[in-house]
Amino acid sequence: MLKAVIIVLMLAVIISLFSGLFFLIRDGGKTNRVVNSLAVRVALSILLLVVILIALWQGGLTLNPTP
Repeated sequence: MLKAVIIVLMLAVIISLFSGLFFLIRDGGKTNRVVNSLAVRVALSILLLVVILIALWQGGLTLNPTP
């Protein structure tokens, strides 16, 4: 379940990235939609980082000590 949440958050970040690109091309940077897309992407990235850190702290995810 935890890995599914992480994947969904990563996909949401990627979708936000491409929506910002679409708004930049379509609007030419004249509206605030690009800035809003950036704000959503930053918030999603911070949320993703927090979820990963909490999962590592609680033991839901483990680091691979040998690559």
